[in-house]
Amino acid sequence: MLLWVLFVILILTSGSHCSLPPSPPFRMQRHVDAIFTTNYRKLLSQLYARKVIQDIMNKQGERIQEQRARLSRQEDSMWTEDKQMTLESILQGFPRMKPSADA
Repeated sequence: MLLWVLFVILILTSGSHCSLPPSPPFRMQRHVDAIFTTNYRKLLSQLYARKVIQDIMNKQGERIQEQRARLSRQEDSMWTEDKQMTLESILQGFPRMKPSADA
């Protein structure tokens, strides 16, 4: 449709340079305006849809990052508890040394 509009404009402007080109009928002007308005609204709706999708994707990405951070903290705390239990079991395995009188 855009080519059609350009074709009409080209025909109207290709007249002789001495006289003014004939003005298109009012109905054709309204038709061209309607085509522009329709295409402009489609473009705006596509841009809005892209923005909504990007917002949804960003929110999902933030949730995933929060879950990963939470899991990382849980793993760290489990690792710390495990190391503490291992250290205690090793210490319990050693005989208790009493200070000798020689020292």
